[in-house]
Amino acid sequence: MENKPDIFRRELVDVQGVPLFWSIAEQWSQVESFEARPDDLLISTYPKSGTTWISEILDLIYNNGDVEKCKRDAIYKRVPFMELIIPGLSNGIELLQNMKSPRLVKTHLPVELLPSSFWKNDCKMIYVARNAKDVAVSYYYFHQMAKMHPEPGTWEEFLEKFMDGKLSFGSWYDHVKGWWEKRGHYRILYLFYEDMKEDLKCEIQKLLKFLEKDLPEETMNKILYHSSFSVMKQNPNANYTTMKKEEMDHSVSPFMRKGISGDWKNHFTVAQYERFEEDYITKMKESTLKFRSEI
Repeated sequence: MENKPDIFRRELVDVQGVPLFWSIAEQWSQVESFEARPDDLLISTYPKSGTTWISEILDLIYNNGDVEKCKRDAIYKRVPFMELIIPGLSNGIELLQNMKSPRLVKTHLPVELLPSSFWKNDCKMIYVARNAKDVAVSYYYFHQMAKMHPEPGTWEEFLEKFMDGKLSFGSWYDHVKGWWEKRGHYRILYLFYEDMKEDLKCEIQKLLKFLEKDLPEETMNKILYHSSFSVMKQNPNANYTTMKKEEMDHSVSPFMRKGISGDWKNHFTVAQYERFEEDYITKMKESTLKFRSEI
């Protein structure tokens, strides 16, 4: 246990202009050379944008709503986090290599860092985007409890880092825009967290169409129930409570905290809001992407 402090709370390391965990940077060649399979389904998000939620939904779809099968293991084993390599703790690449097809693969990598085998194999990809202000708040709480991240500092300091793209996986602005632009050229289904909150059934129907799957109404209702925030929050295979306390400290902040849209209003001061909006307009003005900050 002596070496634990050496693993956690370390500064991020730049990989091709994107800040990543030091351990991912050290093993970058492993990530870069990852071999995707043609029937892999990639789940891509900027952190804190509904990754676990969409992962649970897709695992339920892949198992035709069989809830018991989806209890076979924790979500991070069922849907491995591809690029997450932490010495002695986890290696997403190895987990995936040992998995049978078809695999669900999770990534937070911006589009330019994705291993080329995904493009080469024309894999189907699902991207979920969430509005920037809610992501910033959720990511701040996550930094407090997830020890692989550097210390978050105060909310004010953290918000500056968010706006400057100085957090792990880089700039939210570049991330959402990069994947948005790629969707015209590859098989990418681009979804919005706010739409999922508003009408999950409609978004699941989009997923089924994209995956060319058909499920009976009864199975659909089961998936809707088991992927609801209240049920997932209580599910140890979805809520990350199976992680060791030194990795994620749920007493500081639960992994599944609120799961709502518009929580940013409880955190932004008027001055922060105004400054953020001005900066946002500048960074997003060239893009056709539109977000809703509340529903």
